[in-house]
Amino acid sequence: MAVRAQFENSNDVFEAELADVIPICRCSIAGTRIIGRLTAGRETEAYSCGQRIEERLSALGNVIVSNDHVALVHPDLERETEEIIADVLGVEVFRQTIADNVLVGSYMALSNQGGIVHPKTSIQDQDELSSLLQVPLVAGSVNRGSSVVGAGMVVNDWLAVTGLDTTATELSVVESVFRLGEGNGPGSINTNLKDTMVESFY
Repeated sequence: MAVRAQFENSNDVFEAELADVIPICRCSIAGTRIIGRLTAGRETEAYSCGQRIEERLSALGNVIVSNDHVALVHPDLERETEEIIADVLGVEVFRQTIADNVLVGSYMALSNQGGIVHPKTSIQDQDELSSLLQVPLVAGSVNRGSSVVGAGMVVNDWLAVTGLDTTATELSVVESVFRLGEGNGPGSINTNLKDTMVESFY
């Protein structure tokens, strides 16, 4: 399912859509509420603690995009940071650009089912990235033509939330490439996994 949300009230949207399935925790990182731009992570059945990274490129959500298997990172990320990402997230890490943009986390949204990249990403680059990531990719936008797809939406393997300005056509692309609504919805999270997630937050 793809949902449009006014991001000032996104906590309410997430709680309305997900509260019965996974815990929603309000928090801040370094005193700010824009946690999506300052953190990077992935979904996993075994939740573990994150790790603080001392990195001059501190908006990690802008410089890292990952799913459960692969992470693409800003080409200038420090080697130590790259190693931490590989270790903590348990993924292969590749230095990459998206349509010549180094902010891979801003210009790409990725799940285990697919991905959306900057609308000016060439077909050849899409094919190469798709082969590297082993998921289908499309060039697209959110929020009525915004190329900052990674910063304009949140997606996992069964739900996407975009900005309120996202058009019906953009939502259709989101639902198609991420294979949303194909039986891998929130109900597919088993009770044991739910209990594990809840315990990890308390």
